[in-house]
Amino acid sequence: MEAFELSKEFLEEFVTQLDLKKEDELIPVLERLFPADIAETFDSLNLEQAVYVTSLLDADKKIEVLAELDPEVQIKFFKGFTREEIALNFIQNMDSDDAVDVLSVIDAEAATEILSYIPDKQDSLYLTRLLRYPDNTAGGLMGGELIKVNINWNVAQCTEEIRKQAEEVSKVFTVYVVDDSDILLGWVSLKKIILAKATTPISEIFDSNIKYATVTTDGEDIASTMQKYDLIALPIVDSLNRLLGRVTIDDVLDFVKEEADKDYQMLSGISQNVEVKDKVWVLSKARLPWLIIGLFGGVLSSIVIGQFDGELQENVQLALFMPLIMAMAGNIGVQSSSIIVQGLANNTIDSSSVITKLGKELMVALINGLVCSALLMGYGLIAGKTNSIMTTVSIALFAVILLAAVVGTVVPLILDRFKIDPALATGPFITTSNDLLGLFLYFMIGKMLI
Repeated sequence: MEAFELSKEFLEEFVTQLDLKKEDELIPVLERLFPADIAETFDSLNLEQAVYVTSLLDADKKIEVLAELDPEVQIKFFKGFTREEIALNFIQNMDSDDAVDVLSVIDAEAATEILSYIPDKQDSLYLTRLLRYPDNTAGGLMGGELIKVNINWNVAQCTEEIRKQAEEVSKVFTVYVVDDSDILLGWVSLKKIILAKATTPISEIFDSNIKYATVTTDGEDIASTMQKYDLIALPIVDSLNRLLGRVTIDDVLDFVKEEADKDYQMLSGISQNVEVKDKVWVLSKARLPWLIIGLFGGVLSSIVIGQFDGELQENVQLALFMPLIMAMAGNIGVQSSSIIVQGLANNTIDSSSVITKLGKELMVALINGLVCSALLMGYGLIAGKTNSIMTTVSIALFAVILLAAVVGTVVPLILDRFKIDPALATGPFITTSNDLLGLFLYFMIGKMLI
């Protein structure tokens, strides 16, 4: 099927049909569109139009559309329903992980009241428990819908139980095997169950070699494990190894995208997740902290320059290379920190390998520093610059490259050791600090050599 494109022409016609309540024309269109496509139109609809669209959808598609909406659109959309309607028409019919995602975007009081209207009190209690887990942990990502069988059953008993449980599970990836206390023992594939005789005990065909995680496991570790072992779903257990739920690949993809967006914004000097459609004040508030840090960094740089005013007056040519030193310091620092942050994110390195990574980055910086310094010296000879000035600038550039590489390597590792997002060490933070340190080192070397 050709990918759907929300064109201006389609949206104008769609809105016109909504305003005229042309149900006969709208229903065929909505049937052809995927839930994600319908959710995309909600950004351009008012509350009345959005509510009318959902009234034309069947129950399953309605909740799938809700799950695809951005959090701020969900909040706006819920204003068209009472809390009881939200509970009965949406939350109770959703997979638990999607329901928790929706409930987490509204205030705690409203979420509690919505949960009180869910008829099945066991479901309500389970959702309440899930809401206690942080969003970036396995507990916050997992859903309770899964298929499990008892180790003491035979294939016939398991098949019957799978039929019952599958009514509540939209996607069946794996059948988990537990004991009488719900302790996770392993898994068994549907293929083995289908091919085995009805009287075959599950204990004879299940596989005890299974990857799992606890509810407190970090979301990035979950993503890394599933990527490494090509898992579609990962079972989640508590501290006693009791099976609580599973994290599926679609939840991990959403999490990875959110984390990538967050890290990219940190790299760009934005302190919180924002989008183009956010209000002006929200956008300004997200950008101001790093701009202020950059402002103070610039002030400190001017103070450093002021401390070496005499040297600059005696050797004016030193000022010509200040932008070069600052730019190289910032670039080298960002390169080193980006490599380290990427390695920490995909678990190819950890904070215990500081000496190894520092040594490697120093060797890289050593080679880069020698090449860049030699090129700069060559430029000076061709341009007829003073030998003493070019020697000073070349040595300073070499030292600054080494220093920037050390700072860019060590800072993210230190932040990771103290459980602070190492992405903070990229972008404006590392650039500003290396500019300042690079300038200071440049003038100190200039003072000693000239």
